[in-house]
Amino acid sequence: MTWIAALPMYNVTPALDAAWREWLGDVLRRVKPACRIVEPDEELHGFWRRPNLLISQTCGYPFVHGLHEQVQLIATPHFDAPGCEGAHYSSVLVTRAEAQFDTLAACQGARAAYNQDDSNSGMNVFRHAVAPLSRAGSFFSSVLRTGSHLGSLRAVADGRADVAAIDCVTYAFMCDELPELAGQVRPIGMTAPSPGLPLIASSTVPPATIQALREALGEALTSQPERAKRLRLQGFSVLPPSDYERIEQLESEARAAGYARLA
Repeated sequence: MTWIAALPMYNVTPALDAAWREWLGDVLRRVKPACRIVEPDEELHGFWRRPNLLISQTCGYPFVHGLHEQVQLIATPHFDAPGCEGAHYSSVLVTRAEAQFDTLAACQGARAAYNQDDSNSGMNVFRHAVAPLSRAGSFFSSVLRTGSHLGSLRAVADGRADVAAIDCVTYAFMCDELPELAGQVRPIGMTAPSPGLPLIASSTVPPATIQALREALGEALTSQPERAKRLRLQGFSVLPPSDYERIEQLESEARAAGYARLA
């Protein structure tokens, strides 16, 4: 079997993508199975389920909604970004720099943007934050699905939307890599925290290789401190899969408040 690997989640710019690929290559050189770094050639839900997947990163929402039954959790990164605490993260609620909104409550009747229906950071925690403010299952005048966090940031910046929830790690990388875009938006709050994006492997990967990957993550982190600083990586935790039930809890709380979807 030819093993494959990819980190598709935090590639805010081509230069940052190259840094992630360099770090991943360093990790893979420290484990025994030969492995190719690839660009996912299919929709990510299918890619994450491939039997020859040695390491990748997924969002916690699809992980708890079925993916956890077909993969193994390797580790969850710790990021040096406002809104992160250990292996947990929040989303930044953002509006345009010149907008009059100062709180999420002030955004009633405004236009929202979000990345994907199956995103914890862009949809699920956003829905949870809005739920207590909603009335009869509604809060915004319109909702725009953009396809990515960068798409949501650009929608807010160029006036197609008024507010969005952005993974705080993505937001930090935007500030690092895209200062012009960062200057067009501003934060107005944070969402509730939940476990961060897990590194996963196929269920076919042997336990000894999972352990080797965990050791390699730490070794690759400390071998080049400047690279780790650019990637905002501080360490890793091996969380029990049950910790990710927090994501379902946030979903259930929003539904219990009568707010089943962003609206």
